[in-house]
Amino acid sequence: MNDPSGIAFSDIEAAAARLETVVHHTPVLMSQELDARAGARVSLKCENLQRAGAFKIRGAYNKLATLAPEVRAHGVVAYSSGNHAQGVALAARIFGVPATICVPETIIPFKRAATEAYGAVVVLAGRTSEDREIRARSLAAERGASLVPPYDDPAIIAGQGTVALEFLRQVPGLDVLITPVGGGGLLAGCALVARALCPGIRIVGIEAEDANDTFLSLQAGRRIRIPAPHTIADGMRALEPGELTFPIIKALVDEIVLVRDADIEAAMCFLLEHVKVLVEPTGAVGVAALLAGRITGVAGRRVGVVLSGGNVDPAALVQILKRAAGE
Repeated sequence: MNDPSGIAFSDIEAAAARLETVVHHTPVLMSQELDARAGARVSLKCENLQRAGAFKIRGAYNKLATLAPEVRAHGVVAYSSGNHAQGVALAARIFGVPATICVPETIIPFKRAATEAYGAVVVLAGRTSEDREIRARSLAAERGASLVPPYDDPAIIAGQGTVALEFLRQVPGLDVLITPVGGGGLLAGCALVARALCPGIRIVGIEAEDANDTFLSLQAGRRIRIPAPHTIADGMRALEPGELTFPIIKALVDEIVLVRDADIEAAMCFLLEHVKVLVEPTGAVGVAALLAGRITGVAGRRVGVVLSGGNVDPAALVQILKRAAGE
């Protein structure tokens, strides 16, 4: 199956072959308590246990791998709120090329430290995704480096789609696939795979209520731009869906469901207590939607949920746990 931008299922299979010895084949976990609360048989794809702490290494490495060696040697520039930064930095280190990452002034300190630890140069660039994209494009043009976008690129989308390719082979026969959606690279790539392998599967994207650009865009039938979101889910602060990702989501995804920040915090605590995994706010939105009863029609169904990342700010985690304890 091809998406409206021309990405073929074979492109995702090729990405999986490139990534075979690079990424972790992350485990799938289950929880009787989660099944009981959701009324479904839930499988959790643990990309929070991926290299660099999130699925982002998949798209980043695939993008760099598809660049000609002489082009790649000039280095790469990316822009990110944190997880893509780490993914690109790690991929660049693997290939032995320089990387510069434009990040928000509000980046979580440990995400910046991790990015720098992989050898990348970090440049602070405003507060919005637009601020850092403008700066990154300028730097790439000045240096003759390759731009590595966080989601709106065919090679990035294909790389992220390997999450679903791996997941659906680990757990065949899923009725529902639930995936977080920020800029849309993960959801678009996973939707391409899911529709190709399981045409009747129901595909649901999850956004934070205040970061509802994809939800509003699907309602309007066109890309909608929103004000800078204020949500605990820092991976969902895109101002609008991607130019490439949105047509795929519009064509292949069944619905977008919204969750509150309070639901996200509750899901993080649930996963830590009952599944013994640490998941960042953006990565916990699928479980948040199930626990809060935001997704209808899942009773008795086989449901797959992507836990997209585990890079939690320790200070924020302490506050979340305190609120959960009523302190």
